[in-house]
Formats: sequence, C-alpha cells, structure tokens
Amino acid sequence: MTTTTLSELAARVRAGTLVPYLGPGVLADVTERGTGAAMPADSDSLILAMNGGKPMSARLMYEFPRAAMDMELKKGRGFVTRFLAETYGARRWTRASLHDWLAGCRPPYVIDTNRDAQLQESFSAMPHTLIRGIARSGGTDYRYRIHHYDGGRYREVSQEEVDSGLPILFKPMGSPLPDPLFIASDADYVDYLTELMGGFAIPAFVKRYRKDRQYLLLGLRLNRDTERMVLSDVVYGAARPTGWALIPGPTDKERRFCARIGIEVLDADAEELLRAGADMPASPAGYDASVGC
Repeated sequence: MTTTTLSELAARVRAGTLVPYLGPGVLADVTERGTGAAMPADSDSLILAMNGGKPMSARLMYEFPRAAMDMELKKGRGFVTRFLAETYGARRWTRASLHDWLAGCRPPYVIDTNRDAQLQESFSAMPHTLIRGIARSGGTDYRYRIHHYDGGRYREVSQEEVDSGLPILFKPMGSPLPDPLFIASDADYVDYLTELMGGFAIPAFVKRYRKDRQYLLLGLRLNRDTERMVLSDVVYGAARPTGWALIPGPTDKERRFCARIGIEVLDADAEELLRAGADMPASPAGYDASVGC
C-alpha cells in the first residue's frame, strides 16, 4: 500500500504522466436538457433504455452486451446501433463534471470505455487523434478506425498518417461522432476481444506510447469479466505499479483483480478527485507535448 493522495493523482493527470481510464460512473451527474432524465451509461440503465424502460429477463439483465445480443437477434444489428446513436448523438445532455475538468487538463492520452461524445467535446477546440474500436468488419485486418480532428472536423487517416504530437482519445467501445460506430453486443465483444488479445485492435503508435505508462481508473467497476478483459489488454505493457482505481465500496473481487494486475484500489470516487484537484491551475498549453507518442 502506498501513501498516494488524491491531490497527487489529480496533479499527475494535469501533468500528463497519469492516463485517465474512464468508465460509466464518470457520467453519473449527466442529465438530459429539458427533461432532466439521467444519461443511461451503466449496464442496467442502458438495458432499460434500450427496452423501452422495461426490465428484461434476469439472464439478459446480467450485462448490456448480452441484452444487446438478444435485441440484435430479434431486431437486427442496426437497431442497437440506432439506439446508441440516438441516445448519445441526438439527445442533448448536460456536461459531466469530470469531463469539464479534463477539458481544462487536456491530458495527452485518455481511454474512455463509454460510448458518448463528451470526451470528444472536451477536446473540440484543439486538434487530436481519435481511435475507436470496430467489430465484425470486412476489408481490414484491424479492429479500429482512426480519425484526425483539425479543430473543425474529423478526417479518417491511416496509422502512418497520425501526427504524433497530438493528444490521443481512445474510445474502444465507440461513439456517435463523426459517424455512429459501437462495440455493443456479445458478438461484437467476442470479435473485438479476440483481436485485442491478438494485437490487432490497437494501433502500433499506441502500443509504443503505452509502454511503461500508469493509469487512473475513474468510474469503472470491475465485477464483470468484460470490463476486466478489455482493461487487461488495453493497459498491457504498463509500468509497475500499473496505477490506481477509485472505487467507492470496492468488493473483494475487485480488490483481488486489481492486486493481480498491479492496481491499487482507493475507496473514493471521481467527485472526490475533482475536489482534491479543484485549486490546481491548468497548464497554459493544456498538455505536455513532450510526453506525446
């Protein structure tokens, strides 16, 4: 056990030496403008929203990918994509406090396992590189698409065209922008995780950049195998310790998993991190380009 404090972790995020890894909990304070409805971000709320507010069977309520697979079989893959695109792309949401903070920090590398667009909005005033996961796609050996954002619009590029000095936004589960692209159903995850383990779901420049990095997990519960498998492969090659996870009321299962991969669990949440880092000034440049790819 270290004596690392939340203020120290916040300072390292601002300095660009600690990679934020975001889960659904960072969106807990987001509501729809006009209605006040909470953004569906975690597994249960997504399932209910996808099924018209009605619970599904206990087997399907276990995890969103399982429920999405059932819907895909009944209504087609396009139904799930349209639901996610409408939820995160067409409806108007308030800003998450954590994302407003990151907009001031502008770290050089952020991993966001949510499917919304708030992280991209946080970087909308500056050029950046966007990487999103894909699944069950023909015509490519890889399970990602890369877009360059020039400060006004996105343009798809190859990994050889990436500007190594720009911040990297890695959204493995996809987003609605610049076009709807999501990893959602069990079938998507089977394909994506297989290629992730094989090394074909992360660009080469990210593999180089992530070597010996450390991570700060925010808003991510680790009781489900899906999140654990994605995390293990995305942070492959990390330093030791791998990082820290802010988990309020962590379970024994979460503690054991984190200990196994070198992550220290702190019984805290993202809101406490924001309070600890509230008085720290942002870097004028937004991020330290010297720690770029």
